[in-house]
Amino acid sequence: MLLVGQAMATMDGSIVAVAVPTIRATLGASGGETQLIFAGYLLAFAVLVVTGARLGDRHGHGRMFRAGLAGFTVASLACGLAPTAPALIVARLAQGAAGALMVPQVVSLIQLHFDGARRARAVALYSMVLALGVAAGQILGGLVVSLDLAGEGWRPAFLLNVPIGAGLLLAARRLLSAPAPERAPALDLVGVAGLGAAMAAVTVPLALGRERGWPAWSWLVLAAGAAGIVAFQSYERRLAARGGSPLVDPAAVRPDGVRPGLLACFLIMGCYTACLFTLTLHLQDGLGFGPLAAGLTFLPYPAGFATLSLAARRLPEPVRARLPVAGPLVFAGAIAVLAALAAGGDWPALAAVPLLYAAGAGHASGFSPLFTSILARIEPRYAATVSGMASTGVLLAGVLAVSTLGGVYLAVAGAGQSRSTAGLSAVAALIAVLLLLGAVLAHRSLILSGRSRANAADQRSTSQNYP
Repeated sequence: MLLVGQAMATMDGSIVAVAVPTIRATLGASGGETQLIFAGYLLAFAVLVVTGARLGDRHGHGRMFRAGLAGFTVASLACGLAPTAPALIVARLAQGAAGALMVPQVVSLIQLHFDGARRARAVALYSMVLALGVAAGQILGGLVVSLDLAGEGWRPAFLLNVPIGAGLLLAARRLLSAPAPERAPALDLVGVAGLGAAMAAVTVPLALGRERGWPAWSWLVLAAGAAGIVAFQSYERRLAARGGSPLVDPAAVRPDGVRPGLLACFLIMGCYTACLFTLTLHLQDGLGFGPLAAGLTFLPYPAGFATLSLAARRLPEPVRARLPVAGPLVFAGAIAVLAALAAGGDWPALAAVPLLYAAGAGHASGFSPLFTSILARIEPRYAATVSGMASTGVLLAGVLAVSTLGGVYLAVAGAGQSRSTAGLSAVAALIAVLLLLGAVLAHRSLILSGRSRANAADQRSTSQNYP
């Protein structure tokens, strides 16, 4: 139930991508309106997701999950029935805000309701949904638009959420009835306002700047957003030192290895988003594939991710310990080989299947076990905070990857297949470098975590021998 809600929220961030041409034609949307239809959901989600995590701590994770799910379902209905482009923009903003309230509660509820092997399995499934939502959204969006269900074009892509959300609400009312905490932490309103403004200042130019040619205002706003994030972190540290209740408690990422581990996860997810974005454009614009054909071509990737995610816990411990470092290297190698084969001109259909499968398995190796180990190092009370940070980081990594690596592709690619192939090769080389850095950070995270566990074991042994 929790993972279905997570999947709906994750997929709706990308499901519009393949439906944008149909939406633009149906509603007569302008270029700016089209950008906001696509980016509005991501902006609202990014700005509010950490606040949603804190509201779960304050009012109960089950209650906030239900509230976010209800809002998401209603907003999806409004999206599907929107008569004009401005109405769809407002509904998308509401959808993103509701998703930001619902998503951070998933990890906390997993932490509270599962333990041991069941928790590890649930976290692995959560990681898979989090990572594959973008690809699944594009595939589903392409399928729905191509089928033109009931002659409604893009609208069923949103309306399908309504019966699913209603069913989940009935189940959640019975299964997630835990009361709110007896002692709810105070809500850091200054932190809410500061982080919201900073995130908006970062995400707006990243989402809209490229399409507008990176005007001067986009750089100024982006710089202000970066400065705002630094100021927010400083304020949160001072508030925690005074004994207050910060919106993002620095203690959540204090355990050894958590920071480099999260950064490695963000790099891997950013490379994944850039790979998906670039391959989709190459297949459609460079090779003339339709939306559905492009989505299905990418299908081996999520298949490889799902296979490794579900099988990882059955592997011997020495093998599992090496997955976070080996995964990004396999991912990089598979994409590099695929780009080299595609440089010949035609799409290497037969070779692409095992290579994309290997890339997906490498992605899962680098992301799922590492994120699971990060969650194992934090205290359960910080689960919602880390979940909110992870969702924000994954989203920003994706937006930044599309703006930079996607921008490289668009700068190199032009009319014709050869230019598109050159753009794909350039992006593949950059992805390989970033994934190598991700492997280094994952190794650093595991080394620090191992040292921390060894020190803790030594301290316990000393205390037992010398009472």
